[in-house]
Amino acid sequence: MTVARATLLVINGPNRGSRYEISSDEEVIIGRSVGSHVRLDDSEVSRHHARIRHNGSDFVMIDLNSANGTLLNGQKVTEKRLRNGDSLRLGTTLLTFQSTASTPPSIATGEHIRFVDDLQSSPQSAIVQKVEVTAPLLTVPATDRKFGPELLYQVAEELVTPAHTLDSLLQRILELSMLALGADRGCVLLKDPIGSDLTAMAFFRSQTQGPASAGQMPVSRSITDYVMRTGQAVRTSDAMLDDRFDAGQSIVTSGVREAICAPMKGRSDLLGVFYIDTTSAVDPLATKMAHQRLTDEHLRTVLTVARQSALAIESRQFQEALVRAERFAAMGQTITVLSHHIKNILQGVRGGSYLIRMGLDQQKDEMIRQGWGIVERNQTRIYDLVMDMLSFSKDRVPCLQRSDLNRVISEVAELAAARAQECGVSFDYRPGADIPAALFDPEGIHRAVLNIVSNAIEAVDDAENGAVVLQTGYDKAASMMLVAVSDNGPGIPDDQRAAIFNVFESSKGSRGTGIGLPVSRKIMREHGGRIRVEGGPGEGTRFVLSWPRGTSNSTDSGVDNPPMIPGHGSSVIRL
Repeated sequence: MTVARATLLVINGPNRGSRYEISSDEEVIIGRSVGSHVRLDDSEVSRHHARIRHNGSDFVMIDLNSANGTLLNGQKVTEKRLRNGDSLRLGTTLLTFQSTASTPPSIATGEHIRFVDDLQSSPQSAIVQKVEVTAPLLTVPATDRKFGPELLYQVAEELVTPAHTLDSLLQRILELSMLALGADRGCVLLKDPIGSDLTAMAFFRSQTQGPASAGQMPVSRSITDYVMRTGQAVRTSDAMLDDRFDAGQSIVTSGVREAICAPMKGRSDLLGVFYIDTTSAVDPLATKMAHQRLTDEHLRTVLTVARQSALAIESRQFQEALVRAERFAAMGQTITVLSHHIKNILQGVRGGSYLIRMGLDQQKDEMIRQGWGIVERNQTRIYDLVMDMLSFSKDRVPCLQRSDLNRVISEVAELAAARAQECGVSFDYRPGADIPAALFDPEGIHRAVLNIVSNAIEAVDDAENGAVVLQTGYDKAASMMLVAVSDNGPGIPDDQRAAIFNVFESSKGSRGTGIGLPVSRKIMREHGGRIRVEGGPGEGTRFVLSWPRGTSNSTDSGVDNPPMIPGHGSSVIRL
């Protein structure tokens, strides 16, 4: 049995850019709950919002009585079959459904197009109408609106469909244009980035054509060269009646009767041509009696469609270049920051190694122990750095286990107490009472809390009477697990608060990597939770981590704001 596969791409919302793979051999739950297959960090999404399953032929989306409903292509639905390119809105999150099982459009290759070298005669003889790129669209009679405003509206919709690749977009626009204009064949030819040759990017043949249309599609090289050279859209006369073509010309024997060729002019460059034609039987007498199907209105409509397509191509090229530039810039920033931090760690290792070597040479055990202590601390720093990098660099599903929150946080407290003692900082762990067992990832919560506690200790390292308090709690009404980390340091200025969770944003100079807080927030989001920051300049800082208890029988409580730790309100703990 073939397994059908699809993806959900988050276009807008808190999880923008995330991609989720789904398959026909399992049902997929979309929601805010930590146990959801597709977990969305959106407060307006229910914990179990919708389900996607496969009915044997298609993927079907079912709303699970969500509080705010599920919209498919802007319409509220309870159960609906999904098609490639459908948009789903859950709360404030917009997703696009992309089915990899869909039959891809027939993309043009060199086998579909054949250029006819007919440059011996003047190209002007076959051209009966020329239009500049800047010419406005003619007023279209109401009876012909299908190839005027209606076509342009359909093309505009396709241009903003996020599921399209460039090839499939051009193929779809060509198909719509030909069906609206009643043409028989068409192709989109783009200029090669290196050189001036035209390459077929899309090809479409009408289903109503007879056997005479089989084989490659002939395209007049003189017409395409003229359009590329002048930038004008042209409509050609009946090729069978034109003095420019004779019986030996392959374009005539192929039955080409009329053609329209429009330049695909972007903002600054001519990208290629948009070409359509009509065909007839090879018999010249039959052709003479044929009715003219392509008009000046068709010519201007094709010109407008070609212009829209060119602008869309340029926008995609700009976006791809921008993404590539940002990717390289991010890589450079990452390498610079990590190299600087690793260099500082290695300097500490070299200093410890130097003390160990001196202690061995002078047979001084105390010096050896001192050097080994420095090496050991820097080994821990390397380990923490690598683990943070791994945690932040990939999407992961929390390994949920029924665990005791106080036990996990007590392990964090043991590590933090030793670190605080070295820095001369007072550290106090206050486990909450009557905290029930919960489903969460012990390793993930351990790392999230340890990062914040370590930051708190370093924030008060240079302060007089620096102190850090670590607390746990449970909000029974909201069924939320709570951890709070407070310090009496200088606090976080208002203008820096929005940036503290950005990658590589650190106020600790060479001591910080700027990864710890983003990793902690990422882990909390994976659990469906939040991190709230309290306190301002001169008031100390308090981080409150909260996430759903995650029991198997939990329901959507509708509570989205992180609750306060009972008994402490919203004020910063004074130490």
